[in-house]
This record gives sequence, C-alpha cells and structure tokens, in this order.
Amino acid sequence: MKILLIEDDRYIAEFINKGLREESYAVDHAVDGEEGLVFVTTGEYDLIILDIMLPKINGIKVCQEIRKSGIQTPVMMLTAKDTVKDKVSGLDSGADDYVTKPFSFEEFLARIRTLLRRKNNKIIELKYEDLIIDTFAHRVFFRDEEIIFRPKEYALLQYLISNKGRILTRTQILENVWGYNYDPSTNVVDVYIKFLRGKLKPFFEKDIIRTVRGMGYMLESVRNG
Repeated sequence: MKILLIEDDRYIAEFINKGLREESYAVDHAVDGEEGLVFVTTGEYDLIILDIMLPKINGIKVCQEIRKSGIQTPVMMLTAKDTVKDKVSGLDSGADDYVTKPFSFEEFLARIRTLLRRKNNKIIELKYEDLIIDTFAHRVFFRDEEIIFRPKEYALLQYLISNKGRILTRTQILENVWGYNYDPSTNVVDVYIKFLRGKLKPFFEKDIIRTVRGMGYMLESVRNG
C-alpha cells in the first residue's frame, strides 16, 4: 500500500518514513503544501498523512483542496495543534483522523490500519489460487501453511496479486513498492522478483510470475482469484 507523507519537519519525516517502510508501506514525501498537492493530483495513494503547519500552503487548505477536487483518499492530520478548536477545524476541512504530536508510533500504526480498512471496505484478504494474504496482519498463507516474507518481499507480492493479469513495469513497481524517490536505475525489482520466485516455487507447479520481455512482470490471472 502506498502512503503520501506531507511534512516539513525533516526529523519527524525521517522517523515516520523509516517506521512505515519497515511495515511494508511505500512512502512518498512532500515537504510543503504546494508540493503535496502536486503529488496528490498526479499520483494514486491509499492514505495521505498531512501536517497542518506547512510552508506555502497550510494543511487545512491542502485538505480542503483535496476534497474540492473529488479525491476521497483518507487523510490523517498530524500536528502539534491540540486544542478542541484545532481538531474541529481539521476534521471539518475533510480529514478522517487527527493525531497530535508527540504520538505513540504503535497507536499511529493502528490508526493507519483502521483508515486503510475503511478505505478497502473491510476486505482484508487477497487470494491467488490457494495463496491468501492477510493485508492488515501482513501474513501470507498457502492453505494452512504460513510463508514468511521479508517486508519488501511481502509488499511486492501484495502489489502483484492486487494487479494480477496486468503487466507492471519496473517503474510502476518501484513507485508503488519502494516509493517515488527511489533510484530508477536500480535493479532492486529484478532482485526481489527472484527472491519471490524462490519462496513461491515449493507451492506451485510452475512459475506464476511471468517476465514480459522489454516491459516488466505480471502475475497470471486465475479463475478463482
């Protein structure tokens, strides 16, 4: 799943970025309200984490512009402004949740899972034949056996299954699994595809990840998927 973080405080942004990536989320980061709106209108995100006290355009205005444009992506306000009036202002601007700094990262993650669950209409399982992904526990099972994946392996598998039957370019995979700012010349996608194939091989009669020469990769569609 892909998250946009709009936060001008470098220390806080690095802390959140690191924590979210360790939880298998892909994260893009904007440093002011103007840049944040560019990201929102040119990309697709599962969640937006939005500071209020931003340079150029404040978070309240950013949230209002997001909603005016018809974008319904969940928005979590993240700010040091903690009065009732501030919270009401943030929620009235179109935010779905309001978290004050400092915060417990464990609670922060729980709130993220709650917003993502609402967005996905409480569907928490992805299936591919006998392979089942619990998207909120971040666990993968083949029938009754759990397969252990590292965070980026898990995120890559989830992205492939969510888009089964579609050819995904390396650039698309990079942006959605590693984030917009990742070096496009890297071979990390090919390396992790190899890792995935190795872990899935014992459970399938053939390689289910197809290499499309000159384009990228795809997971073949299945009737019951």
